[in-house]
Amino acid sequence: MTNPGFKSGFVAIIGRPNVGKSTLLNRIVGEKIAIMSNKAQTTRNKIQGIYTTNDAQVVFIDTPGVHKPQNSLGDYMVKSAFSALHEADAIWFVVDASQKRGGGDNYIIDRLQEVTKTPIYLLVNKVDLLPKEELFEVIQSYQEDAPAWKEIFPISATEGDNVPELLETVIGDLDEGPQYFDSDQLTDHPERFVISELIREKVLQLTKQEVPHSVAVVIDKISSDDDGLVSIQASIIVERASQKNIVIGKQGRMIKEIGTRARKDIERLLGSKVFLETWVKVEERWRDRPQALQSFGYRKDDF
Repeated sequence: MTNPGFKSGFVAIIGRPNVGKSTLLNRIVGEKIAIMSNKAQTTRNKIQGIYTTNDAQVVFIDTPGVHKPQNSLGDYMVKSAFSALHEADAIWFVVDASQKRGGGDNYIIDRLQEVTKTPIYLLVNKVDLLPKEELFEVIQSYQEDAPAWKEIFPISATEGDNVPELLETVIGDLDEGPQYFDSDQLTDHPERFVISELIREKVLQLTKQEVPHSVAVVIDKISSDDDGLVSIQASIIVERASQKNIVIGKQGRMIKEIGTRARKDIERLLGSKVFLETWVKVEERWRDRPQALQSFGYRKDDF
């Protein structure tokens, strides 16, 4: 059913790794549904965030950062990102204002040139890191050999600068449509997925550079007792024994800190006390094995 005057639609968020797509999505929906890290290639799946008001509902598709793939997982991530362009009513192309337009941006722009019927917005993020007098040059560089942008928005996803105006504009441009999800629903992903991502985020934040891209998290079991305590058993998957040692840490300090930080976020998500148990397992070269990718939640059709 469509309420008269109610607007709805799907917005794909695309860009290079680490330009702030997940930070922007989390700010819009008001909860951490997409994990954030200063490591590139943090987001691996298309994560849908849902923003609902009395007059509109916007479903945002946060895509993996577009990069040069080095393995089957990388291929999956890039295919996943570009497939979102065909599912959307509008596209947000996010760039980093503090970095010059580069080959990765140009590659995405070339693909965006193929999109002829969907409006594309250029979002110049991290303007809080850039002197105002340099912003005009950055914007101008993205107007050469580029699509005809529907709108250009300088924003700061971290500080929230210009984000309300961006939301108001995109909602105004959407057509009338149905409310796809309940008003209190923030994502289409099940709790298991979000919990696994919160744990993986802590691994990304705390471990050394050689570990993050080799990590997957699988939720083995979730249960709750009569007192409302939620018990979660999770496996952290790495590719080498040396990475396992890093994740566990000396005398188990690292895995304990990962669990402590993840538990706090999970309790905030669930609104319940949580008992979290984690194990670290080695699955050699899992990122290049389709069967392993599928078992860890990546769709078979995408790799």
